[in-house]
Amino acid sequence: MKKSALLAAGVASLCTLAACGNGAGGAGATRDQIRAVGSSTVYPFATAAAEIFVLGTPGVKSPIIEATGTGGGMKLFCAGVGAQYPDIENASRRIKKSEFEQCRSNGVKDIVEVQIGVDGLAFAQSKKGPAIAVTPKIVYEALAANPYGKGQNRTQTWKDVDPALPAIPITVLGPPSTSGTRDSLAELILEKGCQSDPAMKALKESDEKKYKDICTRVREDGHYVDAGENDNLIVQKLGANPDAIGVFGFSFLEENKDSLRDVPINGMQATYETVSTGQYPGARPLFVYVKKAHMKAIPGLAAYLDTFAVNWGPGGPLTKRGMVAAPEDVRAKNARIVKMLTVLDGAELK
Repeated sequence: MKKSALLAAGVASLCTLAACGNGAGGAGATRDQIRAVGSSTVYPFATAAAEIFVLGTPGVKSPIIEATGTGGGMKLFCAGVGAQYPDIENASRRIKKSEFEQCRSNGVKDIVEVQIGVDGLAFAQSKKGPAIAVTPKIVYEALAANPYGKGQNRTQTWKDVDPALPAIPITVLGPPSTSGTRDSLAELILEKGCQSDPAMKALKESDEKKYKDICTRVREDGHYVDAGENDNLIVQKLGANPDAIGVFGFSFLEENKDSLRDVPINGMQATYETVSTGQYPGARPLFVYVKKAHMKAIPGLAAYLDTFAVNWGPGGPLTKRGMVAAPEDVRAKNARIVKMLTVLDGAELK
């Protein structure tokens, strides 16, 4: 489910994007609001930054912040430069090489990448359900469409996967394929579980396409439920089904810890400390991507970006919303990027 909200932070005057437009609707087009798209996980932090910014800039219009999912947002962000295209992409994973190249092919050539903090890919369940703990191997064998390439997944209960687990139906409520959280589930958990088989490690070297299909494709027989981009909806559904497990950003677990319990991975619970130090298996960085060509054309955009850097430290407003502060050296590096508007060269992307 897509959700969008009009929230905080904007510009004091109309913006003409003629200077940075290309193609139809670019030259001469105007827009008087910052527009951001992307991750539902980053959404609450982007809106928090917007609220802070608008309080410090009386009379400005609120930007449009849309939770389209990281993948869906990248398509919108990379479609071009100009008033009809978003200024910012919020992402719960790093931009892919293929997305970076798509941006460049559409004229989006100068992208500023800023890591704003850290998040954990949390697994959670209702406190009313039976306590369960998992490993990447268990999650993979429960959710993979074709575990280890040996045929259709026919497991029905968690006990079918591991005799030590309860005999309750496998029901995992998680993000759709357009979500960065889904990408993180694949990269941080499913692939790690799949690689417990040495043959899969070898397959990655010999046939990466087949490896990806076997190791990251999720079953579609109802045991994995695509719950859309609204993570709050997953939280609600966990209350209605105590046997289900939800997958979402750590901040949603923190916000609902009165009703939800963490599902440990490899015996490690998702906490502020384990996520911030990277000990937690599901720890992942959070990013915002900004078009440098829009910085001067959209008055207020630079100041909005700076709002993240001013408020992302431990105990700051963004961490009070549930974001985990990045290590000090990471914050310092990205503060310099915000100040200098350093452009991403893309050489290290995958």
